[in-house]
Amino acid sequence: MPRDARATREALLRAGARLFAAEGVDAARTRDIVALAGQANDSAVTYHFGSRQGLLAAILRAGVDRMEPARAAALPGLDAGDLRGVVAAVVEPIAAELRTEEGRDFLCVVVQVAGRSGVRRGELPPLIVDTAIARQLGLLEEACRTFLPERAARERIATFIAFLTAALADRARSASALVDHDDYVADLVEMLTAALRAPHPARLPR
Repeated sequence: MPRDARATREALLRAGARLFAAEGVDAARTRDIVALAGQANDSAVTYHFGSRQGLLAAILRAGVDRMEPARAAALPGLDAGDLRGVVAAVVEPIAAELRTEEGRDFLCVVVQVAGRSGVRRGELPPLIVDTAIARQLGLLEEACRTFLPERAARERIATFIAFLTAALADRARSASALVDHDDYVADLVEMLTAALRAPHPARLPR
């Protein structure tokens, strides 16, 4: 790809992430994305990404790719018998996105689409098939199924994803933080681990 085309693509990615984060994936106008990217042609998104949905997919792919090295590096040490360790491996790379403006925009975008992941149905979105996060989520389900029925495990993991992405997006939007990043992430890992381990109603004493 020529240098100018790469620069235009990157500008559109950043503008798209910024406006999808600020205004919403469905509400942000394509013409405003193009203008923020410094482009004069409204067809720039179609030219570089095929469609508005293609731009969204590219923004999400960029975020997944940024996290992939850390996730892949953690995989050899993970064991489904260590629920907290698996939770930490899932949480820490995405929480690291809080450290950059680009990452914070990504978090405010991903929370809007997290509910479409297909986890409840035992499916993965094409975006993460054959990635380290897919293997981590598989280990998370394996860990949860040691103390939960299959459907309950999937439901909890879907809720885990919803809670995680909402919490990170909320912090990404916050102008101030009550605790520093490392303490926040450690606390988030403990909260999510405890939530996954909570007794299932079917197994509670009557």
